[in-house]
Amino acid sequence: MNSRTLALRCRELADNKKAENIVILDVKKLSSITDYFVIATGTSEPHVRAIVDEIRDKLDEECRLRPRATDGTLQTAWVVLDYFDVIIHIMRPDVRDHYDLEGLWGDAPRVRVRQRKATAAEL
Repeated sequence: MNSRTLALRCRELADNKKAENIVILDVKKLSSITDYFVIATGTSEPHVRAIVDEIRDKLDEECRLRPRATDGTLQTAWVVLDYFDVIIHIMRPDVRDHYDLEGLWGDAPRVRVRQRKATAAEL
């Protein structure tokens, strides 16, 4: 799986758990350590935990991918999953606003994703 496909899959998995304001930044021309950041908001510690677990479990199950490193604990407001070419940041809203990764990496293009249509069950 290439890094763009992995970033898009991580976005989809975060969306499965109702993560908010999911953004993918293409940082490969700006960083030597990774190609993409996936940044998402979880509204509470249990929500952050659910998003992290979904990404970690599904990537392991589907692709046998495990994060090289995980930073932050599930009791903190910010968890980072490092999959080498894709780094995922799951944060509570106050932490995301404070650290403003999108602003710090403002030169990085955002990857545009078509919004999926809601199913009848979701309406």
